[in-house]
Amino acid sequence: MSDNLQVVCTNCSATNRVPAQRAGQGPVCGKCKTPLLPPEPREVAGPAFAKMMANDSLPMLVDFWAEWCGPCKMMAPAFAQAAKELHPRVRLIKVNTEQEQNLAAGFGIQSIPTMVMFKGGKEVARVSGAMSAEQIVQWARSQA
Repeated sequence: MSDNLQVVCTNCSATNRVPAQRAGQGPVCGKCKTPLLPPEPREVAGPAFAKMMANDSLPMLVDFWAEWCGPCKMMAPAFAQAAKELHPRVRLIKVNTEQEQNLAAGFGIQSIPTMVMFKGGKEVARVSGAMSAEQIVQWARSQA
């Protein structure tokens, strides 16, 4: 990691500079005071997602899911556990494909749950199907 990270706030979309060595110490957004790197997944909508893709320094593991999807609901606790284990080196983000249909379509999401790893705003890997927390962490570490 470089000396400073750029971290986009999932609440207000402000871009913040965070010293890399302080990433795990609960930094908050300079604009809205929301925690920037919480150890749990954050739901993100289209405009904030686009800004994160363009500006965020950290790898992002995105879970494309829907409320009606049984396997998505079964995987949610595992994804939350994986967020704790991968914190603060990987940001775990959730995108509801029902609410963000254009975003899901833009990434060619055809089945859910689908997890996509992004680095530097580019997709580096994807996997579909429900996974355990251990499998998510292992897969994410192999990609990040």
